Amino acid sequence: MEKDFDKWNDLKKEIDKSNRVVYANQREIWWCSFGLNIGTELYGKNELFERPVLILKVYNKDTLKVIPLTSKKHNSKYYSGVLLYERITSYASFTQTKTISTKRLSRKIGRINKEQFKIIVQNYKDSF
Repeated sequence: MEKDFDKWNDLKKEIDKSNRVVYANQREIWWCSFGLNIGTELYGKNELFERPVLILKVYNKDTLKVIPLTSKKHNSKYYSGVLLYERITSYASFTQTKTISTKRLSRKIGRINKEQFKIIVQNYKDSF
């Protein structure tokens, strides 16, 4: 796959200029313009370079810590299953955790329950 870094850079400039205010909360899953990254770093897909992320921590109205989600099953301590819908499981990629601007968020997908979030946070802590 040929990566179009110029297209991502143009979109990133537009996102940065945006005055859009997004309010996100811990445990929510959002589509996020994650970008086009290098090597084995997870990156977004489609014209907005998006991928789903789980909100791990809200620092303030502008800054969050997120865990990107992938549909590929991994049997590693660096991943934890996340039930998005009744039958759809994604995997939280702990090694790709990132602090981002809320400007990167585009659409809320949903929210996981407190018990599942507690398990993911514990798995995250145990993985390092």
